[in-house]
Amino acid sequence: MMKTFIEEYGMAPWSVLHPFSTEDQVAMTAMRTIVTPNKGKLQGPAARVPYDAIMGRVAAPAGVVYEAERVGGVSGWWCLPEDARPNQAVMHIHGGWFTFGSAQAFRHFAGHIAAHAGVATFVPDYRLAPEDPFPAAAEDVRACFLGLTERGFTKIAITGDSAGGNLALELLVHLASNNDAYSKALVGGVALSPVTDLSLSGKSWSTRAGADPLFTQPQAAGLVHSYLAEHDALDPLASPLYIDLKGLVPIRVHVGDDEVLLDDSVRFIARAVSAGVDARLDVWEGMIHGFLGSVGSLAASEEALQLVGEFLTDRFAG
Repeated sequence: MMKTFIEEYGMAPWSVLHPFSTEDQVAMTAMRTIVTPNKGKLQGPAARVPYDAIMGRVAAPAGVVYEAERVGGVSGWWCLPEDARPNQAVMHIHGGWFTFGSAQAFRHFAGHIAAHAGVATFVPDYRLAPEDPFPAAAEDVRACFLGLTERGFTKIAITGDSAGGNLALELLVHLASNNDAYSKALVGGVALSPVTDLSLSGKSWSTRAGADPLFTQPQAAGLVHSYLAEHDALDPLASPLYIDLKGLVPIRVHVGDDEVLLDDSVRFIARAVSAGVDARLDVWEGMIHGFLGSVGSLAASEEALQLVGEFLTDRFAG
């Protein structure tokens, strides 16, 4: 039997465990029935169309409009909520194991972040592997951040999910280590089920292998190999878990307890706190990877987005 989060990790002052509600248990059982038959099957560029179709089903938030544009030379989509505060922006970096996913497919998901934070949110279409392996994606998100500052945004937060969480964390550390003018615009970051260790050494690859209905380690290993193209998985620029985290802006990480990526989040936040960072981990009992996209189906999705919005609003106000 799988150990509970508390049995396996205990409870640290920097972690919060959100209980699995009865209503979400029913919804998650139905969701697992749908997704489990395709466990481990998303591989390579051929997965781009079905993956975008999945993300395209995220419910559109009310009061958000979308515009395609280029920022910093990188194409993407703006998610524009009503009464967005001026001079403030979020850049959301989409997931997809560095191989699939697009700004257009993620615009509704990012639109929920925009609506909860009350600011314009840009989703860049960074280059994907295997056509453009590491470090092309990281170069694109850096260029996009610089482009936002050149447009006059004086307060910018970075968010990212899954592989986008990896790129978001790498960008946060890059900006923390550069004391230039445009780095000063950064106010905080949020990572949602981030991939922090491309060596795939986290123990949850074993302890959550049965609970996770989406990913398998062989599948992830193939995708990581495609992205790194023989580059060292332990390079801190590829795996944020191994980066020096001193000086990082305040950060929040949300992850499901039933994810093979659980340990990537736990270890990252533990290291961040040890480095003196204002960091917190929110673990959602019974939730699987990408659960925040199930707005309208899972109460936990709305609760997590509310917490993300509150954190970002506080950082922008500060």
